[in-house]
Amino acid sequence: MAEPLRLKAKSASPGIASGPAFVAERPDAPAPSTAGGYDALEKAIDISIGELERLADGADAESRDIIDFQIEVLRDPTIAEATGARMEADENVVFAWVATLDAYIGELEAADEEQMRARAVDILDIKNRVLGALAGTPIGDFPPGSVFVGKDMEPSRFLAHDWSKGGGIALFSGSTAGHVALLARAKSVPMVIGIGRFSAADGDPVSVDGNAGAVILQAGSMLIPPLAPAQEPAGDTQTAAGELRTADGVPILLSININDPAEIDALDPATAGVGLMRSEFSVASIAEAANEERQLAIYRRVLEQAGDRPVIIRMLDIGGDKPLAGLEDLPGLPASGLRGIRLLLARPEIARVQARALLRAAVFGRLSVMLPMVTFPDEIDRMRELFREEAEKLGRRSLLHRMPPIGMMVEVPAAALMLDTFGSAAFFSFGTNDLTQYLAASSRDDIDADAGNAAPAVLRLLAQAVKLTAGKPVSICGDMAGNPHYLPGLLAAGLRHFSVAPARRPAIRSAIIGLNADGTRAAGE
Repeated sequence: MAEPLRLKAKSASPGIASGPAFVAERPDAPAPSTAGGYDALEKAIDISIGELERLADGADAESRDIIDFQIEVLRDPTIAEATGARMEADENVVFAWVATLDAYIGELEAADEEQMRARAVDILDIKNRVLGALAGTPIGDFPPGSVFVGKDMEPSRFLAHDWSKGGGIALFSGSTAGHVALLARAKSVPMVIGIGRFSAADGDPVSVDGNAGAVILQAGSMLIPPLAPAQEPAGDTQTAAGELRTADGVPILLSININDPAEIDALDPATAGVGLMRSEFSVASIAEAANEERQLAIYRRVLEQAGDRPVIIRMLDIGGDKPLAGLEDLPGLPASGLRGIRLLLARPEIARVQARALLRAAVFGRLSVMLPMVTFPDEIDRMRELFREEAEKLGRRSLLHRMPPIGMMVEVPAAALMLDTFGSAAFFSFGTNDLTQYLAASSRDDIDADAGNAAPAVLRLLAQAVKLTAGKPVSICGDMAGNPHYLPGLLAAGLRHFSVAPARRPAIRSAIIGLNADGTRAAGE
């Protein structure tokens, strides 16, 4: 029988505790309202101050000092002024609050003195409390007797919890100079810090040894490796277990599209990777687009479910006929012509949150990032620079991350005709839905009727475009990829990687086996 895993840590509060794990990183964090502007934010701050004051009732002197510090920050006029300035610059109230507090957190985390760095979690606590008040969803408690597992712990969360039933704290990072460590020592709650990230699920048995400085996990657990270099782009070969070949022996990669988070659990890594995950289906509102932790949890889930298989996640393709709840509240947003990467570059506050979530998720699997609706090469260059900037910030905060390969969706005819000029794209994936619409000058309502007539033009364009890719990985993930009728033409165009809806995969697999790589039918078919 495998031995439990013992991880070395640093003691922040002595004592020994055991219990079921409560993993703090979750996809169901509060989704704030976007209505009401600055008035709504002022109300949320007042609610947060009231909650803290109630929490301070009957608290000991040390706890009261910590709560008073948080109330003082919430009442700091410079915080309100910085948030108001961002809103005047056309930022939504949620993004304005998040960006203001994140900037403050970043400054503290980069400080030379440990005492200052330890205060960053207090500001994170304040940020999340106000977001919860905006959403009308306060941050909940966790089960008594649990071992809290997370990057760090908010002081108010510690104070609101009933420690009389036991339990402990195991933090990936943390500080012995932080407020939570001070509180844990005062209340004799075993606590260790600086473990590094390890795998744990809610309910897993965890033991905290605050005397020796260790965490004991169940057999099969593992320490997640630290920062790793950039990955290679998602390749064009399948492992032997899922190998697929045409009738004349040419290898074909067959992946699936994920259109909804509910489809993640059905992903079987033994048979397919993910050629396209549409991230906008995971983000229902601009409030969720501002929630980095929620996005991280969803991306991590799909990467872990995929195992060693590659996963391509497309950044938010919003705008135009793909509205995002709350986006219409952003002042100065044109009613048309701003979609996909154009919108992300025009509203970088949206792109930066998603970039950070993707950078942090990349350590959990073979992630590649795809940019939507790219038309010109400089759009990729600008987004890559944004990713580099966010990666530097994560590095300064000592947050695990990895730079994933960044490629592009080819769905604009102007881009398809000029793929040889997109030197900074790591890979290409043809989105035939929009490509067909723009080639046929059709509306979204008419495209289904026009698709058949437009198919010869689309296939000719694809054949020309594949020749311009200079040997980089190339795939197709639009509806044409999942239609056996078009498969001969797509193979003849040189495509060797198809990503289709899960329900279409069996039919496409069968069709590929019966065709040669040039699209002709195999002998005897």
